[in-house]
Amino acid sequence: MSDSAQKAYEIWKKAEGNEEATGEWMEIDQDLINQFAEVTRDHQFIHVDPEKAKATPFGTTIAHGFLTLSLLTYLDSTTPRVSDPARYAGVQMGVNYGFDKVRFVSPVKVGSRIRVHNSLSKVELKGNAIQMTRTMTVEIEGEERPALVADWLTRTFYA
Repeated sequence: MSDSAQKAYEIWKKAEGNEEATGEWMEIDQDLINQFAEVTRDHQFIHVDPEKAKATPFGTTIAHGFLTLSLLTYLDSTTPRVSDPARYAGVQMGVNYGFDKVRFVSPVKVGSRIRVHNSLSKVELKGNAIQMTRTMTVEIEGEERPALVADWLTRTFYA
C-alpha cells in the first residue's frame, strides 16, 4: 500500500457519512430526450411522441430512466469540489467501478429541471486505491420524490 493512499484514506474516511454537495439545475428538454432515444435506439412513445404521451397518466413525454442515470457524470460535475488538496496528493487516476443500487423513483417529465445531491456513504482502502460509494439523489424541481437514487462506486488510484 502506498503512503499516499493511506494518508488520503484517513482524510476521506473523516468525511464518510456526510453530504458533500448539491449541483446546479439542468432542464430536460425534448431534444435531449430524442437524442438519447437515437443513441440507445429506445423510441418508446412515452419518451418521443408528445401526442400519444398526452394520453398517459403523466400527460407528457418523460425522460428515459437511463438518460437520468447517464447524466450523473454531468450533474456531479456541477457540484462544488472539495477544497482539501491533500485528498488528491499522489492520485494517478480515477475510474467508475459501478453501482450497488439504482432506483428510478419518479419520472422526469419533459421541461422539468433536475439537480444532484451527493453524500459520501462509504470509504474503503483497496491496496493502492480508495473505493468510494456516493449516494446520488437526483431531485426534480417542485417534486417531493426524487427522480433517481443510486449508490455510485468509484476507485481512485494513488502512486
